[in-house]
Amino acid sequence: MPRSRYKSLVDTFAEQIRTGRLPPGTRLPTHRQLAASQGLALVTASRVYAELEAMGLVSGEAGRGTFVRETSLPPGHGIDQPAVTAGMHDLNYNYPSVPGQAELLRTALRQLALSGDLESLLRYQPHGGRLHERASVARHLESRGLHVPAEQVLIVNGAQHGLTVALMTLLNPGDVIAVDALTYPGFKALALALHLEVLAVPVLNDGPDLDALEKLCRSRSVRAIYCMPTLHNPLGWVMSLEQRQRMVTLARTYDLQIIEDAAYAFLVENPPPPLADLAPERTLYVSGLSKSVAAGLRIGFVAAPASMIAALERMIRVTAWNTPGVMTAIAAGWLDDGTVRQLERQKRQDAQARQIIAGEVLAGLPIVRHPFSYFVWLPLSEDARADQVVSALMREHVSVSTAQPFTTSAQVPHAIRLALGSVDMGTLRMALAKVRWVVEAYS
Repeated sequence: MPRSRYKSLVDTFAEQIRTGRLPPGTRLPTHRQLAASQGLALVTASRVYAELEAMGLVSGEAGRGTFVRETSLPPGHGIDQPAVTAGMHDLNYNYPSVPGQAELLRTALRQLALSGDLESLLRYQPHGGRLHERASVARHLESRGLHVPAEQVLIVNGAQHGLTVALMTLLNPGDVIAVDALTYPGFKALALALHLEVLAVPVLNDGPDLDALEKLCRSRSVRAIYCMPTLHNPLGWVMSLEQRQRMVTLARTYDLQIIEDAAYAFLVENPPPPLADLAPERTLYVSGLSKSVAAGLRIGFVAAPASMIAALERMIRVTAWNTPGVMTAIAAGWLDDGTVRQLERQKRQDAQARQIIAGEVLAGLPIVRHPFSYFVWLPLSEDARADQVVSALMREHVSVSTAQPFTTSAQVPHAIRLALGSVDMGTLRMALAKVRWVVEAYS
């Protein structure tokens, strides 16, 4: 087929999609049907669809066919936060807050102003944080079942920065890391930026498929695994002690490094021990205060084996030098005086109340969730398409995410994730009612 004819066919499809003559959700002819109708070789028909998919105009789904995508969604919807317009109810991102947090900050700033050590906060800090502040974090981690000395705790600029320095320390471009088939979008973006090869581990109802993980380790040179044993985003599971012990056994057998993301772990009371406590010699535990305290308090922490501390400090120096002294001092003070524990209790209660609302409004739908989490995973019916549902909800002034940003496997499930923590209770109930109405309309 001459290139001009091939390009002409791509351009024709693109024009029909962009003008609405082929509306979102339209099932296109199969590759064989397109080849037969246009007199093409099958490989050329496949190339036409591949180019349209690369343009973001269609999506191919195993066993279902090729469909026209909804193109009115904001670019990067679900990971690069679009501007939230007036009247838009945000069920896409979680930045939970409870009453009185602003007053806590005013009090902390007044106390800091009266302290005798203000000038030191304006200077460069040690790359991993001052030792007494690292000790404050270490004492806090004991409440999560992690027993680690202050010297093995590093303070970073939020959990995302913690993941960055962890991956940069452990892995090189081209290295293979295993990760759940549905996972935190920020990890996906980071792995892409660092040129890591991500292998998807299938997910079960209560955790990753560890049999599948073992098969991957036997067939590929897997260097590390990234996981969220307490509390998984977006599926809300908490891995059992038996699952954690088996994962540790696999890690030791195949010499895997473990990156344990505990950003939402504060929402679960009395979970099994962290992987970092079960396998301290090979686990980097990453968390922070963005969810448990406030998104604007960009303080995170990494607990690591003693042998890795120097390398991690070098990566902190390369990426940020150190955390801001004033913010770190406030965070350490709140860790020491019980403010963080108080806020965590309040947010557990808040998340539970929001999940009760979600259960009432979405009753009968196949929702997947944890009773104390800030998110709900909602699989859609075979007849529904997630991009159409998300677009319809945006027209109703409700912003949610498709499964695309969370998916590491080739097959993207038709599902949406609902973040419950960023609107007031009344708005949440109203927005979830719109979600139900739209989902049922497209089923």
